[in-house]
Amino acid sequence: MKDLRNGQRRESRKINSGGREGFDRTHAARLAFVLLFGLAAALIVQERFGLRHIIGGFLITGLLFIVFYRDIYRYKPDYIKKHRMLLLLGLLVVLTLLLGRGIQYFFENFTIGLGLFPTGTAIYGMPIAAGAILVTLIFDFHTAIIFSFIVSLLTGLWVGESIYPIYAFVGSLVGAFSVIRCKKRTDILKGGLYVSAINVFTLLGILLFTGRLTGGYAPTALLYAAASGVVVSAVVSLLLPAIEYVFKVTTDITLLELLDLNQPIMKRLMITAPGSYHHSIIVGNLVEAVAEDIGVNPLLARVAAYFHDIGKMKMPEYFVENQKGTVSKHDKLTPHMSSMILTAHVKEGVEIARENSLPEAVIDIIQQHHGTCLMTYFYQKARESGNGEPLEEDYRYHGPKPQSRVAALVMLADAVEAASRVLKDPTPARIESLVDKVVNHIFLDGQLDECELTLKDISIIKKKFTYILTGILHRRIDYPGFEFEEEKVKETDEGSRKKHAAEGKARPEEGAPAAEQAR
Repeated sequence: MKDLRNGQRRESRKINSGGREGFDRTHAARLAFVLLFGLAAALIVQERFGLRHIIGGFLITGLLFIVFYRDIYRYKPDYIKKHRMLLLLGLLVVLTLLLGRGIQYFFENFTIGLGLFPTGTAIYGMPIAAGAILVTLIFDFHTAIIFSFIVSLLTGLWVGESIYPIYAFVGSLVGAFSVIRCKKRTDILKGGLYVSAINVFTLLGILLFTGRLTGGYAPTALLYAAASGVVVSAVVSLLLPAIEYVFKVTTDITLLELLDLNQPIMKRLMITAPGSYHHSIIVGNLVEAVAEDIGVNPLLARVAAYFHDIGKMKMPEYFVENQKGTVSKHDKLTPHMSSMILTAHVKEGVEIARENSLPEAVIDIIQQHHGTCLMTYFYQKARESGNGEPLEEDYRYHGPKPQSRVAALVMLADAVEAASRVLKDPTPARIESLVDKVVNHIFLDGQLDECELTLKDISIIKKKFTYILTGILHRRIDYPGFEFEEEKVKETDEGSRKKHAAEGKARPEEGAPAAEQAR
């Protein structure tokens, strides 16, 4: 026994050391990757090419890139895990510097062509803020701040103005601020105007500080500062669609376009599976209401909720929300066949999403919104069929489990909204109890193990879902002169009479209570 325990400890140490070794190698590879971008930046900022200048530039740029990497590693580790996003960040730094130098060269020659002097004023027309705006739209504002800081310092290596990094940093920061709530592509133009305004204001301060406001330097410099915002808007508008396509990233602008319910895919869902369409709209309302409270993107949550059940368009009549009448298609199928049909809607949803070029983030949520949940109804039906104990794996969705908080939120909202439809008397207390049971069941089943949803988040979700569903499933007072329940009973009674007559059976007595006749 002692030897066994010692062997287990040695094996555990080997596994742990192997894990650390793998982590160290990955970390070293990332650092090498970051330093490679530092070398590229060092070559871009050179004014004079020589071995000493290149080595000195690399020491500075490499250090700044490592600072950038450590900040992302500490505060935004999700970007580090995705090599594609890390590559995009490095490219944006290099591209911003390259664009800055290219447009500076163009403006300098443009100034000479117009006979304007001095030519050094062209530096104030460089679209350095474009990088920060792109980072804000693609990543987040925190990343844009450290990005602006790093790029502004790097510009000081070639412009020849010691105070220029302040100009570049302020313009980049304002540009990033201006697109935090970017809702449409025209907001990028507004962001450019803000950059122009702040660049002119900052330059006035610089000119006053350096005593050049009254000379021939000021008019040309101010002209370029005012034009810089226009250049920034043009650069961002051109590059953003290309970056979205090449790197498969999704910005809020793209998500807003997908919120349009007149899109062909949503129209098809509405016509072929109206019950699933209505269910998706309610799920969208639920997730958007709670998204900001738990710190996830409400636009992504709502869009994913709209499209999460598009796979049901292939066989809509096999899903209860789309069935008309009391006879179910599943009555003639084995439980295992029914489970296969239900499972297929996830795979088919992913295929439809790819055919319609939906963003990868939305496709991931479509694939994960059921996780590996058990189809309890058909599993229990299989157990009661008397054909032996069924395999639980045959009645579970194929997953994967939700990998993000947005996917977990859509899963919870989907389950809660579907369950709420079985409540006959949806009082606030019953709705609260239902939400609590459904969410707890998903949690205890381990479906939330692979996402970063906290217990605090789950508590917030329960409260918000209860509040929204209580409003949706509200009661109404009876309308005088409209006895809907009595009419329903009469229709049922008439249908019963016709059925008995068709089958040649005796009718129920005319004087029997309505409830007895409808039984």
